[in-house]
Amino acid sequence: MAQLSLDDTRALAHTILRHHGFSEDQAAAIADTMAAGQRDECASHGLYRLLGCIATLKAGKAVANAQPETHDIAPALLKVDAKGGFSPLAFRRGLSPALEKARQNGLAAFAINHCVHFSALWVEIEEITAAGMVALACTPSHAWVAPAGGSNPLFGTNPFAFGWPRAGQLPFVFDFATSAIARGEIELHRREGKPVPPGWGIDDKGQPTTDAAAILAGAMLTFGGHKGSALSAMIELIAGPLIGDFTSAESRAWDNGAGALPYHGELIIIIDPRRFLGAQAEEHLARAEPLFAAMAQNGRLPSQRRYEARQRSLAQGITLPDALYRDLLALLD
Repeated sequence: MAQLSLDDTRALAHTILRHHGFSEDQAAAIADTMAAGQRDECASHGLYRLLGCIATLKAGKAVANAQPETHDIAPALLKVDAKGGFSPLAFRRGLSPALEKARQNGLAAFAINHCVHFSALWVEIEEITAAGMVALACTPSHAWVAPAGGSNPLFGTNPFAFGWPRAGQLPFVFDFATSAIARGEIELHRREGKPVPPGWGIDDKGQPTTDAAAILAGAMLTFGGHKGSALSAMIELIAGPLIGDFTSAESRAWDNGAGALPYHGELIIIIDPRRFLGAQAEEHLARAEPLFAAMAQNGRLPSQRRYEARQRSLAQGITLPDALYRDLLALLD
């Protein structure tokens, strides 16, 4: 295993991105997002994603120097056109005006359009909860996931994330794919030659399999059967047609076999509890704490594992498999 400090982790990502022609703004935003994933031991959304980002650029499916445009379309609505660039910079450009809209109106809807997407949503959610806001976010991807009872890919992994600020504590955050697992986890199993657990996917004949490569060639499955399938369909609609952007099937058709990262949109909803509750805001927010205490019957809340990993990384740095580290260094050739 290769050992890196957190500063070196971000610097490696930034250097590789700049080497391949990404603008300073794009490289900085992408590197920050990847470093956060690696720091919190979310390997499928960490430095591993550099391989996909560079491949996507080389395939002509991303704009390395894109400058997002912000459009104020209504008192509580904001859209940011990523202009074919990666989503982190578009999020960064839209965050401050979206937060201000939420403060003024009690809530705001913030859409990102025409972006290449690889990042975990919790990275964005934590920035919103840090401002004292409640947040939700969702996005489609490529059509990799079969609907309940089906065998052909239709949905994306379609993650959904939620965040709740907590006074004096790290926020309550969850971020999960509506597929049985994030696609990056299957890709990592394929790289390492390891079988995946049952229930993650089916092969190209619609048969259950634990072979990661067979699932990547076939279809992933939703979590929770028809319930996960319905949630996935909802995300297709509200983060696709509702904001004027691609569904997962349209994203995969646009890719046209290039094997690039997904190209679509993202919907973020921000709620200001203090605008909703006025002078009683702190009282009502405090009522959430007994709920969190009662939830922690198994010893931890959602996101707690990440926070524990973050503390380890801050103290010890991060480790990368040697094979991945070599692949990343090869991107500098």
